[in-house]
This record gives sequence, C-alpha cells and structure tokens, in this order.
Amino acid sequence: MVPVGAGVGYAVDVPTPPAASSSAVSDEFPQLTPAVARQLDDAIRKVMDEAKVPGVQVALSAPGKGTYVRAFGVADKATGAPMTDRLNMRIGSETKTFTVTAMLKLVDEGKIGLDDPIGKYVEGVPGGDRITLRELANMRSGLFNYSADEEFFKALTSDPDRPFTPQELLAYSFKHPVLFEPDAKFSYCNTNLILLGLVVEKISGQTLADYITEEVLRPAGLKNTLFPTGAEFPAPHSQGYTDQTASGKTEDSADWNPSWGWAAGAMISDLTDLREWAKVVATGRTATGELLSPATQAERLDVVDALPGTGYGLGIFNVQGWIGHNGSLPGYQSLTVYNPQQSDATLVVLLNTDISAQGEEPSTLFGEAITKIVTPEHVYTLPAQPVTGDENH
Repeated sequence: MVPVGAGVGYAVDVPTPPAASSSAVSDEFPQLTPAVARQLDDAIRKVMDEAKVPGVQVALSAPGKGTYVRAFGVADKATGAPMTDRLNMRIGSETKTFTVTAMLKLVDEGKIGLDDPIGKYVEGVPGGDRITLRELANMRSGLFNYSADEEFFKALTSDPDRPFTPQELLAYSFKHPVLFEPDAKFSYCNTNLILLGLVVEKISGQTLADYITEEVLRPAGLKNTLFPTGAEFPAPHSQGYTDQTASGKTEDSADWNPSWGWAAGAMISDLTDLREWAKVVATGRTATGELLSPATQAERLDVVDALPGTGYGLGIFNVQGWIGHNGSLPGYQSLTVYNPQQSDATLVVLLNTDISAQGEEPSTLFGEAITKIVTPEHVYTLPAQPVTGDENH
C-alpha cells in the first residue's frame, strides 16, 4: 500500500515576504512561503487520511503572493501509480458553470431572455409556462431532481456503461410532482441544467458539446477541457473510486459513461485549465477580453440565499466570498473557486473519490482545511445535501 501523502508536489514563484508592519491586515491573504506550504501539506494529508482519499491535486495562488501546487497519493490503487498535477479528471457539476456560461452567451446575443419561460423552448415541462430560465439556473424551479429518483439510480448502477439521452433523464424527473412553486426556495437540481442544455442546442443549432467548445472553451483558452459525447476519457487520467454501485462495494468508475450527467455533470478537465477558469467564470473576463458583458456577468453573480453561509447565482456558488462551483460524480470530486476579496486568490482541488466521510463531501473537507489556513475570515464550508442516489454537485 502506498502511504497517504505519497506522490509529487512542488511550490513555485514564492516571493520573499515583506517585512512585518503594524498596519498589516489580519485577514490578508498570506505569502505562500515554504512555512505556509508545510502547513497546507499537513492539513491536506490529514484530510486524506481521515477521509480515506486515494489521491488529490491542489493548486492555490494569488497575484504577488506565490503559487502552491501539489499532488498527493495515488491515481491508480491497483498499480500504485502516483497522482500528479497533469492528469485529466472528471469534474461533475463544475460542468454547470460551462452550460450556464453558454446560455448567458445567448442572452448577450439577444437570442434568449433570462425571464423567458422554459416552456417557450421545451415542451412537456411541468409548470413550464411559469418556470423561467433564470429560475432554472438559480436552482429555484421546483422541479424534481432526476438523479434523486430511485429507478434512475438503479438504471445507472446496474449498467454504468449505458448512454442516457436528455429526454430519458427528464422523464425520471417529470413523473414526480413539482416540489414547490417557482422561485419559492432553493433546491439543487440537475434537471434544471438538462433543460438549459436543450435551450442552448435549440437556439444555437449546435450540439451542446460543440457550442461550449467553440463559444466558451476556446475563448477562455482552455485546451484540456472536454465535453465528452460518450465514455471517452483522454489519457493521462486518474482512476476514480466510488461506492455508488449496485453491490455497494467500492469500484473503479473511470470508464463509466457520464452521459447521465450531460449538461449538469459530464465534463472533463485538468488542474491547469481549471486554475484559469476559476477567474474567468467569477469575473466574466478572459486573458484577452470579455467572455460575457459586465451586465450579464452581474446577473450571474446576483446570488440568492441557498444553504447556510452560501448564496447561489446563475450556476455559481458564493461560499463565504469564494465564488465558483464544486463537482461530484461517481469516482471523482472537484472544487474550483476564486476570491476577489482575498487578493484575487484561486483554489482548485481535484480528487479521485466521491465517497463521503462522516456525511461530508471530501472536496469540502479539503476546501475547509485549506481556507482555514490562508483565509480564516473566509472559510469555505458547504453543507452536504441529503439525497437518494447521486446528486452530482
């Protein structure tokens, strides 16, 4: 067995800290010195040990403060191959940030409106004449989450290689009554994103994968991010470990077909791309200009109360000032966030299991442990959602 914390890691571009000053701000993002790096190493290894995480990649940086990049543990439990910071990973619900960005591009072009009813674009949605695109992206539609349906969970785990169509996914949702009136409250729901993906396809005339690639990934300069059309998973990639299986035993899910997540959770990326995407999605700007207009980006970041200490905008969380999204699907979890209040800091965490640790998502445990060290006034804590099956968040 490879010991927890084995693997590779490095810290680069660590500036010499300035001399101490009596006027220093107590909650200012710190210089990522070797001493801080050791604190982070210890905290990450502790979470790995306690949550039994096989492998994890972490990147933390802020302009002028240095860069911390590490990989711990193993990417493949069978061979003992180490986790590295160059491996492709499935990113689950971080896909939502790309799908919603695609929708907002169409808003900017004047082709759709955020307050259009979904029934204008997709037939058969319960209450579709009253549920708006904004409410879908805000997680305030009241629709039932298809991935919480027991029959869906049985279908997925009994044959994880099978493809699902968006229409099949919606059918699992629409057989259930709506949970509440539109905009009455927050309820995290993958069904919402399937509908938004269909809107993008209908209005753009392209597949969702092609539109996201051409209108989001390329302008953002993301070269290693992919919306798969099947079970493809480019090498090199980490294996993934899940207990969301028919037997309840832990299995390797790397080759499972993620089509069941589609617009809500199917995408693949890597640490380098997500470090760039963290700032782009939180600001609406790429290295070369605007991805979204300032007005539309402001709509995205207009959060409503979601969970304790957490707001949710249009396909994006604000957790104690950390703006971005997490992701989870069988075998993988991720977290990509940006904090404009704390020196424009960026944090990305990628790991190869989704198995909860005492009811907590491992990605949240890593985010909490890291931010307690570098931003103690802005600690990332996201309560886990009780679900049946996989909630893909």
